[in-house]
Amino acid sequence: MTLNISVIGTGYLGATHAACMAELGFDVIGVDVDPEKIDALSRGELPFHEPGLPELIRKHVDSGRLRFTTDMAEVGAWGDVHFIAVGTPQQQGGTGADLTFVDAATTSLARAITKDGALIVGKSTVPVGTAARLYDLVQAEKNPDLTVSLAWNPEFLREGFAVEDTLRPDRLVVGTRKPEDEATLREVYAEALERETPWISTDFETAELVKVAANAFLATKISFINAFSEVTETVGGDITTLADAIGFDTRIGRKFLNAGVGFGGGCLPKDIRALQTRVSELGLDHTMRFLDEMDQINLRRRERVVSLAEQILGDLNGKKVAVLGITFKPLSDDVRDSPGLDVAARLFNSGADVAVYDPEGNANAAKRFPRLGYADSLTSAATDADLVVLTTEWNEFKQLTPQALEGLVARRQFIDARNVLSAREWEQAGWTFAQLGRHFSQPQSSAASA
Repeated sequence: MTLNISVIGTGYLGATHAACMAELGFDVIGVDVDPEKIDALSRGELPFHEPGLPELIRKHVDSGRLRFTTDMAEVGAWGDVHFIAVGTPQQQGGTGADLTFVDAATTSLARAITKDGALIVGKSTVPVGTAARLYDLVQAEKNPDLTVSLAWNPEFLREGFAVEDTLRPDRLVVGTRKPEDEATLREVYAEALERETPWISTDFETAELVKVAANAFLATKISFINAFSEVTETVGGDITTLADAIGFDTRIGRKFLNAGVGFGGGCLPKDIRALQTRVSELGLDHTMRFLDEMDQINLRRRERVVSLAEQILGDLNGKKVAVLGITFKPLSDDVRDSPGLDVAARLFNSGADVAVYDPEGNANAAKRFPRLGYADSLTSAATDADLVVLTTEWNEFKQLTPQALEGLVARRQFIDARNVLSAREWEQAGWTFAQLGRHFSQPQSSAASA
């Protein structure tokens, strides 16, 4: 029997999962409460940037394998496997996860299901204990004459690589209470299993914790190297060489040891804060306290960029600063908790005239901080700048040379907050050049104009 699959929630996670399930050969319905979003998706239009996803959606909408609706009743009568992919944002005024959307989607779906043997599968990132509670909620809300079960299958998507990560995951984690539920999910992911993708079968609690543990560990590596960059900025040394050296140790590895302005986005910051909140609720106040210090290290990196700007420019008032990159990472238009946007806002609040350029993120950033100036090109942003600050490592910026800015800027002054450029090249070209993790002393010629 071919499974019918629904995906509840058509944001970043849901739209990606729906399109990829169709690519794997299933008939799929994406469900959302927002009619405008459903109409846009039905035309293959996305409210966010993700390489390859619009094309995949249009391909399967045109083939008839993928469609979108606001009608939960239709889905409840049709679907065999229902993925919950709604958001779990940080609580307003708190640090815990807001489960309003997860609870509402699960309740609505359980009441709508009329097909016996349906399986609800949670993909949203939730605090440990949520799946067990939702399992009981489903049993209470479903038709008592039907068998409806629940499993948990966390997502591990990287923005910019979400399609690849869904179609060719590096592991699949499934938390279930019934062997038949695991068997159903093995059928869903049969193609990945044929490629010998690691399959981790476990309980609800472990499945929930795997996702937040992975994010916490990645945040720890980033914060660790950034803590050492604070040391090398003070005593001297090169943080990139240090990271390379310890990264050769196979127990450590080089990935996520790139010192810079720190992490951001819609996942890592909120997930580590929600984890701290949840373990405190469990009476383990001291267990995850180190995560709070990681958060502080991360925020101090942003402050460091501003302090470097002040060190180079003196009074920021009226000085033009070009900020290159405003998304939290390249290949995305996501500006949630973006270090680049935070730095730009801090510079603006300190009196600088800030010109922002990002290949994909300007529109979203303008919604959050409209008072900044937004340029439509690198050239426009850098023209007459007293200082250029690189905060997101788009390829366009990683390939930047001193010659490309010659004659544009008012002063040859640059902060590479992602440590992706050659300090020697820029300094030999006569630039005042600062990077995070390098000791910086104000050169005597720092005021030299271009």
